[in-house]
Amino acid sequence: MNALETAWSGMVPVEDTALYVTDTGGDGVPVIYCNGQFATIGYWKNVVEALGDGFRHINFDERARGKKSLKSADYSFEACMRDIDAVLEARGVTGKVLIVGWSYGAFLAATWASRNPERCIGAVPVDGAEPHDWLDDAMEVRIRKLFKRLAPITTILRPTGLTPKLSASQQADCNIELGKISRKANLGPVLDAITVPTRYVLASGASLGSKGDEQEQIRAAMGEVVERNPNIEVFAKVASNHDWILKKDFKAVADAVREVADLGDRDK
Repeated sequence: MNALETAWSGMVPVEDTALYVTDTGGDGVPVIYCNGQFATIGYWKNVVEALGDGFRHINFDERARGKKSLKSADYSFEACMRDIDAVLEARGVTGKVLIVGWSYGAFLAATWASRNPERCIGAVPVDGAEPHDWLDDAMEVRIRKLFKRLAPITTILRPTGLTPKLSASQQADCNIELGKISRKANLGPVLDAITVPTRYVLASGASLGSKGDEQEQIRAAMGEVVERNPNIEVFAKVASNHDWILKKDFKAVADAVREVADLGDRDK
């Protein structure tokens, strides 16, 4: 078995559900990856390979995501936060970890780092967790229409694990909740409280569901965040858009992880 083959994989029971988890094991710096809102562990393949065997890679599919993780009565952001702790506990990780997240996972990574400085080496949020008041009544309507329109496709793809086991309404609820979490009054204090090295990797342009320069306006909010908190920097702004960043600009993400690992204080 090579160093990047999974040393352990299986189901981790959490509350009313169970999550599919993979762990390469070893003595390297532990890295836990947080997926996009409806993504799976497969999205991190290139990043994991670029980082190599100097790290212990822990991946998991969130509730009702992927082929194996089971459904739940709770798909809230706070449930996702509890899942991070449950996975780390199940894998016996007692020292500090480096947390990485893309899109929705970036919010999880930044929030977890903010709340758990004593357990965190540092964080790498990838094109997410930028404070901005992008959610209004019109956007809520737009989000619900989008997921309703996508429902026939997501339902067909569900057995492959490429789309979640959530209904269109549940997916919309998750996205709308994220919009509320994103607001400056809510996310700003979370980011201001981060005391560990945090390096953002930002994408460029639009993504599925966005229009014009909406996402670029959201990303621009990082300027104020960086000015307020010296622990946070924008490591790179890459050419890929939001949807392709982990596939096309994975090297930048891996480099950001390496920098945080070098800067962070890790329990030996």
